[in-house]
Amino acid sequence: MAEERVHAFGDDALGEHDAVALAGLIRAGEVAPGELAAAAAARAERVDAALAPVAFASYGRPRTAPAGEGAPLYGVPSYLKDNVDLRGMPTGQGSSAFRAKPARRDAGFAEQFLSTGLAVLGKTRMPEFGLNASTEFAEARPVRNPWRTSHSPGASSGGAAALVAAGVVPIAHANDGGGSIRIPAACCGLVGLKPTRGRLVPNDQGRRLPIDLVTDGVVTRSVRDTAAFFAAAELHHRNPALPPLGLVEGPGDQPLRIGLVVDSPLAVTDGPTRQAVERTAARLEAMGHKVTPATLPFGEDFSRDFTLYWGCIAFMIASTGRLLLDPGFRAGKLDGLTTGLRRRFHREFLRTPGVLRRLRQAEAAYGGLFREHDVILSPVLAHVAPPIGHLSPNVAFDELLERLGRYVAFTPVNNVTGGPGISLPAESAGNGLPVGVHLSAAHGRERVLLELAFALEADRPWQRIQD
Repeated sequence: MAEERVHAFGDDALGEHDAVALAGLIRAGEVAPGELAAAAAARAERVDAALAPVAFASYGRPRTAPAGEGAPLYGVPSYLKDNVDLRGMPTGQGSSAFRAKPARRDAGFAEQFLSTGLAVLGKTRMPEFGLNASTEFAEARPVRNPWRTSHSPGASSGGAAALVAAGVVPIAHANDGGGSIRIPAACCGLVGLKPTRGRLVPNDQGRRLPIDLVTDGVVTRSVRDTAAFFAAAELHHRNPALPPLGLVEGPGDQPLRIGLVVDSPLAVTDGPTRQAVERTAARLEAMGHKVTPATLPFGEDFSRDFTLYWGCIAFMIASTGRLLLDPGFRAGKLDGLTTGLRRRFHREFLRTPGVLRRLRQAEAAYGGLFREHDVILSPVLAHVAPPIGHLSPNVAFDELLERLGRYVAFTPVNNVTGGPGISLPAESAGNGLPVGVHLSAAHGRERVLLELAFALEADRPWQRIQD
């Protein structure tokens, strides 16, 4: 197992620091942003052959905000995911059907990301249009998990998670339309917060959808980096419809009512994941919180509806790609998952009005969970990260869809309903892969999730890949 681990930690300007520590060193004049960018570029080049996490690199000319020196994370190197436009860098959407060209403008979220002070060194790889839960491709080499390179880093923010877990940068952009921040965080032993819908600047792709599933965020190695990012982003844009978040700096002091969910009606939770969730529940009880069983009011009907809507997104991409994405868009180059979802939707599209109605109604059911509970604790995924190939887009479509359903059995609820959820490292499976646990809260209550995350991190610091 150990021989399959790949990381780039070393005795350079980045050291083993997180983003908050690096920003502090910059403010103190102990290190320059250029030194950090150079160290991150060298680290990225060291792991590229093994992990393949980078879609595009601009190491000689990282992008920063024009007036970023006073920003909280000024000068800390990072990456954007390959589905957000940043002027001067190509956006490839992870697809061979799309001819990536340098963007002419910054997306709204890219402006917010830069406003935190982060320096963007390039773009991270993702599966085609973010539709898969593993960062694999029909023809190109996959992104691999730094903890065990024979396995998946998750998706769709798999390139971002691989870079952060391997120590190339301490923080990287991720976004989430069905679990795509939380899944790779769980697979790679990272912190991944999907915020409440509307907390950050709306995602350009998500706002075009009938139901906006997509929210942006980051993957990090420390809770304080995630908290610092959201506090800094709020200085650029704050949604007045949500409670302000501010800077969360440690555990809360109030006992919470925590609902425990171990099983999904959609899949059997494997042994290592079950153990991680139950042990986390015991730790939370030892901290003074009240943990009681809970049941998610979302079953097979929800899964069928989400799958059809997933197919609707694939259909929209394939049908409008030439208009909205690229005049040279080549639908014939779409991979097997996108094509299969598109065809399935085409066969069942008459169900769409009912599907949209029921998915919109799910928000009320989600809100009902928090009349009796402050937080829901559950798995992130039904089983640990699978081997490369298990979720390849080259797997026969019906089998691939079944495998995805048995794997991604928890996270889509937060995307449909808009509620916040966070993935936290919990334990290590017998094969050395990280196992994550998931905390959900009512809309606008990210502060509660971050305070619990701080408490769990302080109680037992996350395992380090370099150990």
